[in-house]
Amino acid sequence: MEEPQRRRIGIFDSGAGGLTVLRELYRQLPNESILYVADTARLPYGTRSARELVQFCFEILSWMVQQDVKMILCACNTSDALALETLRHEFNIPILRLILPGARAAVQQGRRIGVIATPATAASNAYRRAILEVEATAQVWQVGCPEFVPLVEQNRIHDPYTEEVARQYLAPLLQQRIDTLIYGCTHYPLLAPVLRQILPPQVRLVDPAEHIVAAAMQELDLIGLRNTWTPLPTRFCVSGCPQQFAQLSVQWLGCTPSVEKIQLPTDSHLPVSLEAVD
Repeated sequence: MEEPQRRRIGIFDSGAGGLTVLRELYRQLPNESILYVADTARLPYGTRSARELVQFCFEILSWMVQQDVKMILCACNTSDALALETLRHEFNIPILRLILPGARAAVQQGRRIGVIATPATAASNAYRRAILEVEATAQVWQVGCPEFVPLVEQNRIHDPYTEEVARQYLAPLLQQRIDTLIYGCTHYPLLAPVLRQILPPQVRLVDPAEHIVAAAMQELDLIGLRNTWTPLPTRFCVSGCPQQFAQLSVQWLGCTPSVEKIQLPTDSHLPVSLEAVD
């Protein structure tokens, strides 16, 4: 393991949503070894304050750096929107984010763009800012969807109630005649069977997971850390119940993963410069 290319790529999310990013890594970068971290003890993140998220992400990133990962992919839009800009200079390692790659992909698809996201991501306006930065003529409508993450984490995707909730969330976007919809949370592609039933067929779906992994591939090539050896088995780590995460994951991974419980360094104190985050 002395070759730095063989070190793992870290992915983190509040729960199972980041599995959509993991699947893209398997597809686009099949030789990479991966460390997946889910902060299931504290999900959902979408109703947390910016200060809480900065603290949580600082703890997760600190732990992942201790595990000697070579790069970290943030598989949580809420963390990207509210915490990563504050934290990115605190770690001497590439940390890749979802929102800007997703925004760039969306404006290549259309100009009337809807975003479904957690309440915190929607309220942050992070997607609107990123989209308008790339294409000033685009129109953007955002909807906070507080029930989606709990429904996915409870494995209720095919529950009739989930379709009812989805129709309510999508209604204002359909009224605006959107031509493109961004999954503004990595959990949401897991709801694709439900969303596709409701959306007109001409509405294009944008999954930022595809585009963050494409960016990771470019970065690995740029810094010379792309792995060409056989990868190690993926290491799955959660802060909550390992059995619950393993049972939930099997339908998307095609197997039951071995999951370990970890203790995040909750005594990690933010640098003084970050303690005033609102």
